[in-house]
Amino acid sequence: MATSIVEKTAMNIYLTQFGLFIKLLSVIVVSTLLTATPSMADFRQEAELAVAQLRQNSDAGKFMDDMKSLDLVYEVAERYVSSNDSETADKFFLLALQKSRMIEIMMKESELEDVLFPVDSSLVSGAGLAAEPGSSLLVGSRGVYTVVRGDSLRLVAAKLGVSQKHLRSMNNLEARATVKVGQKLAYNNRKIIPRQMKDGIIVNIPDRTLYYFQKGELVSSLPVAVGSATKNEKYVWQTPVGKFKITAKVKDPVWTVPTSIQTEMEEQGKEVVSRVLPGPENPLGKYAIRTSIPGIMIHSTTKPSSIYGFSSHGCIRLSPNQMREFFPQIRVNTKGEIIYKPVKLAVTEDGRVFLEVHNDIYNKGSNLVTEARQMVEKKNLSHQIDWEKFKTVVTQKNGIAEDITL
Repeated sequence: MATSIVEKTAMNIYLTQFGLFIKLLSVIVVSTLLTATPSMADFRQEAELAVAQLRQNSDAGKFMDDMKSLDLVYEVAERYVSSNDSETADKFFLLALQKSRMIEIMMKESELEDVLFPVDSSLVSGAGLAAEPGSSLLVGSRGVYTVVRGDSLRLVAAKLGVSQKHLRSMNNLEARATVKVGQKLAYNNRKIIPRQMKDGIIVNIPDRTLYYFQKGELVSSLPVAVGSATKNEKYVWQTPVGKFKITAKVKDPVWTVPTSIQTEMEEQGKEVVSRVLPGPENPLGKYAIRTSIPGIMIHSTTKPSSIYGFSSHGCIRLSPNQMREFFPQIRVNTKGEIIYKPVKLAVTEDGRVFLEVHNDIYNKGSNLVTEARQMVEKKNLSHQIDWEKFKTVVTQKNGIAEDITL
């Protein structure tokens, strides 16, 4: 039901009053911390606990700048500990505690805004845009995303499973444009399901998407990060293709750093580590699913903005929120396959032809135009194709399933 002007005005007045309450509460928090009787050592322990909890809370990601500031203050405090300047370190631990409490307050404020001003479902579904084709062969849709606090253009693209270039193009944004809270961004993340399975997982490298099937039905399609295109005499970070089985599921995993990555750390002048314990610094995140392909896992990440990129050392990354939901659905011995399919073609139930073309990111030598033409000819669809649309899709390679029906 649409919110009336009177209701919106009342909500605005309420939120204004709530904002004043938040400011007053922040003053109280600061005053309490500065005048409280516990020892500085107590504050240090509280700060360590508060910072650790925030780092593990995905909602804190909405306040990226605040979290960066908090991490910086906490890092300074730890440096003073290392230099045996406890007095100065304690002051920074106290400041870190105060900052963490303020972020917690902002998170609660954000939750209240979500309740009072829920997202218009017509915007999410893309109402008012071109009608979406209903087909079991397609996933995703046109829609409009509302920017929330902590978003960047890169993070929005990662959430939606599209490129930053796509968002800039659809919304007429300049190359260095930034996004603002409440801004509406049109997008199209429609894709062709590359292969059907009865039960299991398909990961298509070029479209950076994981497809999960149960009983012949697609349960979910999730944007992922896969291996970078790096392939030389020293390193191969490309994600390998092949069939696999899930061999183990681990919550709060320990990362045993491969020798190749240790070598890369050394060459880049970074501290070389062989093991990373569970926690906010572990790049595997909170969940890891091991596969039968040596060295390849499906795991969460501490870098959610890397999703829908070619940015890993070969593993398959999911965003923390989606991995939290995906992890309990998967069982040991679940089958899967990693494929490399930059060109996809589908004919929907009502006879419309869709074509989706991605870049040959791993330079496997495919002639994408020829491959697309061969798919059309194999299905005897030449007379149904708008060849100008066909040319546009194979030229742009924007990774979106486009209707090329004559």
